[in-house]
Amino acid sequence: MDIRKVKKLIELLEESDLSEIEVKEGEDSVRISRQTGYQISPPSVPVAATVVEAGATVPSTSVRQNQGSIVSAPMVGTFYRAASPGSPPFVEVGDRVKAGDTLCIIESMKMMNQVKSEYSGTIEAILVDNEQAVQFDQPLFTVV
Repeated sequence: MDIRKVKKLIELLEESDLSEIEVKEGEDSVRISRQTGYQISPPSVPVAATVVEAGATVPSTSVRQNQGSIVSAPMVGTFYRAASPGSPPFVEVGDRVKAGDTLCIIESMKMMNQVKSEYSGTIEAILVDNEQAVQFDQPLFTVV
């Protein structure tokens, strides 16, 4: 998993009221959790985030959290924030959305697939860059 994605997830965790984020991309998995103090892990070193080794089982990231919800990619493909290069993005950080509103498009196998919000609320974060390749169940947005 790209270290930039891990850093972006850590920033998301720090900026939100979420206590934990788990992501699985293919065989790679990462679990980042907020700690109220230091935790001693098996190697006996203090950690603020825990990385899960490849092949470990992790729960889906599309589960609704107490303070926010994560909208995840329903498929593998290319993420687009707008309908076309000259069009404005479907949503920006701070926009109010309701369940069923289009958030982005994922191009998969030459098909354009709209990703609709499962939740009503405010877009807190956009977790991927425009035209970035995304994996199944990869977090795309947080809605609070």
